[in-house]
Amino acid sequence: MAFAIKMGFLLVTSSLMAVAAVSSSSFAVETSSSSSSSSCVGDPGMKRDGLRVAFEAWNFCNEVGTEAPSMGSPRAADCFRLSSSKTNKLNGGGYNIHHKVTDADNRLGVGKSFPGLNPKALDDPDLYAAEKELYLGSLCQVVENATNPWQFWMIMLKNGNYDTTSGLCPENGKKVAPFPPGRFPCFGDGCMNQPILAHQPTSITWSGTGSAKSAVSDSVPVMRGGFNGTYDDSNATSVSYFEVTWEKSVGIGSWEFNHKLKTSKRYPWLMLYLRADATKGFSGGYHYDTRGMLNTLPESPNFKVRLSLDVKKGGGPKSQFYLIDMGSCWKNNGDPCDGDVLTDITRYSEMIINPEIPAWCSPSALENCPPYHITPNDTKIYRNNTASFPYGAYHYYCAPGNARHLEKPYSTCDPYSNPQAQELVQLLPHPIWGEYGYPTKKGEGWVGDAKTWELDVGGLSSRLYFYQDPGSKDAKRIWTSLDVGTEIFVSNKDEEAEWSLSDFDVIIT
Repeated sequence: MAFAIKMGFLLVTSSLMAVAAVSSSSFAVETSSSSSSSSCVGDPGMKRDGLRVAFEAWNFCNEVGTEAPSMGSPRAADCFRLSSSKTNKLNGGGYNIHHKVTDADNRLGVGKSFPGLNPKALDDPDLYAAEKELYLGSLCQVVENATNPWQFWMIMLKNGNYDTTSGLCPENGKKVAPFPPGRFPCFGDGCMNQPILAHQPTSITWSGTGSAKSAVSDSVPVMRGGFNGTYDDSNATSVSYFEVTWEKSVGIGSWEFNHKLKTSKRYPWLMLYLRADATKGFSGGYHYDTRGMLNTLPESPNFKVRLSLDVKKGGGPKSQFYLIDMGSCWKNNGDPCDGDVLTDITRYSEMIINPEIPAWCSPSALENCPPYHITPNDTKIYRNNTASFPYGAYHYYCAPGNARHLEKPYSTCDPYSNPQAQELVQLLPHPIWGEYGYPTKKGEGWVGDAKTWELDVGGLSSRLYFYQDPGSKDAKRIWTSLDVGTEIFVSNKDEEAEWSLSDFDVIIT
């Protein structure tokens, strides 16, 4: 079921579905996976009927900057409880969806108070969005057995435009003066704007003809909802577009999240992910307290990720589609992050499955390679070992911009796109990753090759190179974000990506 969007700044989100009062004979039908004891997520395998999902949008440096007109702060949620009175088979067969987040909650913006809001954040768009996420999390939170509460799956949308004349983004955590344009896309003043957002609150029907693999027949009610929108206004000659819809048959299978992302002339660099984030603390790339789905934080090497992925459109030759993206944070001396953006370092590892993405790491470009590769049997192969180093397994490695003891030659990561310095280890399909269940050849898992994956993310992440100061203690590799999606870089034409994701789980091994 496609959701249409009207272009223009005054797009109004849908009002929440009215819900009838539940009779005394009603009963809750929220269900969870039986394997929850070994899962790190609150909704193992996305099987729970009572969905918890949220939306967040960021500018280039993972802040808000300025809210879009009439849209409120770019945070929203769709969380509900499903119940049934078993009394009739009309209007969803006696099932009722009880939304926990109202339209007014989703449209909260700077200047509007809500319970728990810090007065310092009331008129600050960056702080307000962070606190609004906490508030939405409190409305969506699930507490089971009085331990490990969790909140929601997170849909993340990011605009890659950067107005370098604005001085909005720090450089490796340090405030810097504006500098001339040219290094990043930006059409001028306002290029870092937030999107227009429409919400289709989850509703329930007896139609079994949707795209969800769990929608097996007209005898089973189906739940559907979504978020969509654009960065462009109605005067644009080409229009950006994003959409995430979800659907599930009651009591059957997994939620299926269907994603679409389209770039435009004015917005040529866009990112869209579905994330399992930490339920408290810092998620990957942020320096605010966050809410999410990871009620137990996975630590290398003892966890795996299971998911089903069907890529329908790839997003063009510069679409860095991540089968899995791991995000965490620790300091160069191995200590955990504490919110000090001058010394915290965001660490990412990303498996890119777009077969058009080349390996920038090569014998003639050692600065784009990690200093060494570690095999499954813990053998180190240094990057100058041209006979043995698996250059084709790495798209790009870049070191933290504030690292003080880098081995030459080296490349440092973009210093502006995170609130603190960052380190990237970007991987490509290669036989060397086969032991961990990752793709071993170009095209595996890509368009036309839908798969269910079981990835030994913990085992692989324990052997990847990440910088630390010489003589420092080894950091605990505890991962606060695991996500799937794409980063479409600047192209000479509009690009489109489309994919579906289901069965997502993170399992302790």
